[in-house]
Amino acid sequence: MQLAHPQYLWLFIAYVPLIIWYVMKQHNARPYMAMSTTAPFAKLPASWRQYMRHLLFALRLAAVGCLIIVLARPQLKDNWRTTHTDGTDIMIALDISSSMLARDFNPDRLEAAKSVAAKFVSGREDDNIGVVVFAGESLTGVPMTVDRSQLLGYINSINMNMLEDGTAIGDGIATSLNRLKEGKAKSKSIILLTDGSNNTGVVTPLDATRVAQELGVKIYTIGIGTNGEAPSPMLNEFGRMVFAPQKVVIDEATLRTVAESTGGKYFRATGNKVLQQVFDEIDALEKTQMDVRHFSHTEDNYMLWAWLAFAFVALELLLRYTVVRTMP
Repeated sequence: MQLAHPQYLWLFIAYVPLIIWYVMKQHNARPYMAMSTTAPFAKLPASWRQYMRHLLFALRLAAVGCLIIVLARPQLKDNWRTTHTDGTDIMIALDISSSMLARDFNPDRLEAAKSVAAKFVSGREDDNIGVVVFAGESLTGVPMTVDRSQLLGYINSINMNMLEDGTAIGDGIATSLNRLKEGKAKSKSIILLTDGSNNTGVVTPLDATRVAQELGVKIYTIGIGTNGEAPSPMLNEFGRMVFAPQKVVIDEATLRTVAESTGGKYFRATGNKVLQQVFDEIDALEKTQMDVRHFSHTEDNYMLWAWLAFAFVALELLLRYTVVRTMP
């Protein structure tokens, strides 16, 4: 049990002036009758109704006390517990060039990558994760955050029309590194997904890799695309997009060099299931132990006090106008 607003308990100080007021009122409000002597009444026992009058004031104080406790909002919580968990800073760099619409994945490479990335984000509750998208240029979609709803909402909204077409792998890595510099975790990494080779941008993949080495950032690279040919988007003679079989070309040599130079690993994903397995392996590799304190669901528990306040007021009114009724 705990209180959401314990400061309201200071209102109990009001009991002091209330009690003083009540004592003074009783002293000044005693009925009297002028008599030559009260000796005949000295040994008469006090009536139980005389004591019941004080019960009315006690019931009123009890009702006020219950209302103060309601304002303080009693809450039920499970006990704190400390667990060992895994926390790190991760940037997901996702290629959104037009070739990511190729349909060798279900429904296409981009949607498959988004789906697997979303599952990965959902399963890393204690990590700072951000998202960078790149095509002909790069863009920070979400800086590192623990807000899973923001991350998942952005990943779901990613589409190929967000940036000029092309594949600027080096720029994607450089933008991710700029974000990771702000992180405080000891372990920092980039998960880069692309289906092509660097053909534009300001920074080359190898230059970005050297910066990653200096910063101690590991890069996991994933080449997306089946072996051989895949139904890929292209413009026909009327300027409309159609899908036709095209050879899958991924610069695996560069992606492997980028990964191995930074202590990461290169993966080739040739289908939805393999892509999921790749993320599962990265999830297992990228771990950092830390102690985290947890507690379970919080629930307000003030209704009992509200009903008690109502009961005390009702009982006080009932006694006042029945058993302890006084004549004017």
